[in-house]
Parts: sequence; structure tokens; C-alpha cells
Amino acid sequence: MGKIIFVLGGARSGKSSHVLRLAEAAGKSVTFLATAQALDDEMSARIKSHKEERPLHWRTVEIPLGIAPYVEGIQSEIVILDCVTLLISNLLMQFLKDDFVDEALFVRSTDREVDELLTAIQRSEQEWLIVSNEVGLGLVPPYPSGRIYRDALGRANQRIASHANEVYWLVAGIPVPIHQFRVWSPHQI
Repeated sequence: MGKIIFVLGGARSGKSSHVLRLAEAAGKSVTFLATAQALDDEMSARIKSHKEERPLHWRTVEIPLGIAPYVEGIQSEIVILDCVTLLISNLLMQFLKDDFVDEALFVRSTDREVDELLTAIQRSEQEWLIVSNEVGLGLVPPYPSGRIYRDALGRANQRIASHANEVYWLVAGIPVPIHQFRVWSPHQI
């Protein structure tokens, strides 16, 4: 059964850097699953910068959606999924029409993506380092699609955390372990 280390935090809190350090320190083979899409020049530059931070011998797979079917073919000992935030955003973009989202359809799609991912991870033997943004500490988005997205990502984070072996919250680059504070069982969410 795959092990999950789930790393949450705000924007620029050090999540990705922390995960890279963990993977490098392990000294094992790594596959990096990148969910970002280069939809504009600024995002292209960010992706390029992030690629340059990773060791050249790591395998990188750019996969914006539908990760579960690819899990079985991963041969490395460690898998980094960076990040769930963009994975759920990519799903939202499929359902967004003129700032309107069919919430029920989007929620079902998000639940299916997370269920299939968690099932695939449980069947794997790799150690998974999963990154996501904690969106519950910010302002309530002023538009419906933003609120729907925030809620879907929050639920996805809860479900992944409930299956994780370890959960860390990154604050100003400092990893704070929060998994020992669990009061729910993995099957409640």
C-alpha cells in the first residue's frame, strides 16, 4: 500500500521546496507529476523555473487531469504530485462557462478524480508526496465559481489528508506536522 505525505500551505509558503528536499534526502528514484498548464507567458516562465529546481535525473510527467490511470505504470520509488490545487482548477475549467459552473457536475467530477487517485495510490507501493494549497484561511471569493472551487478543493484536501500517513502545514517555509492532531477516522470523509 502506498504511503502518502500530504503537504499543505498558502501560496509561497515553501510547500514545493519542502517536498523537493524530502525526495532528494531519500536518495530514491523520483517521478514528478506536474499538473500545471502553460496557458500564458507568466505560467510558462513559472513552469520553466520549477523544472530547473528539480534534479535532471528525476522523471517529469506533465499531466493536468486523470492521474489515476498512469499510476500503475510509474516505476520510481517516490512520486511527487504537485499540485492538487491546479488539478482541481483544471477540472473547474472544463465546467466553467461565462463564470457559471454546474456545481453538481463539477463536484461529482472532483470526487471521482480524488477517489480514483486515492484508490490507485493505495494499490501502489510508492511513497507519495502530495502538495496542495490550504484555501480555507483566505477571504471568501466574491464570485460563485470561486466559492465553488474553494469548497471543492477544501473537500479534496480533507479526503486526501484522511488517507495520508503524514500531513504537514507549511508556514513561512517551516513544516508543522499536524497529522498527530487527527480526531477523525480515515473513512469519515
